[in-house]
Amino acid sequence: MTAETNGAFIRNIAEVPWREFPNHFGGALSKPLVMPETAGSRHIDYRISMYQPMARVISHKHQVQEQIYHVLEGEGLMEIAGKNHLVRKHDFIFLPPGVEHAISNSGLVDLVFLVITSPVTDDATIV
Repeated sequence: MTAETNGAFIRNIAEVPWREFPNHFGGALSKPLVMPETAGSRHIDYRISMYQPMARVISHKHQVQEQIYHVLEGEGLMEIAGKNHLVRKHDFIFLPPGVEHAISNSGLVDLVFLVITSPVTDDATIV
């Protein structure tokens, strides 16, 4: 990692370990690239996630957070307000606060996607 005295840094993705966050199951792994505990960020949570076939996160919603999902590889189902949508490479999803959602890998290969969340407040409500 290359770090500046002002808090800026350059880091390679290989330096960040995979984690399975709470309420993520079946090989739903994420690398927390930029978040308060890994980078000292105050407004952004930025992750890359890799879900193995059948992996999923349970349905939930955020009270104040906005999220963007950007699919890089594979395909899966994004549930938004109880309705499933097929998502695949180059699809991106915007989720405003209060919208119930979940994502799962329904495909044959790993589902890889970026997740950007702002603000970083952890306010997920499990539905």
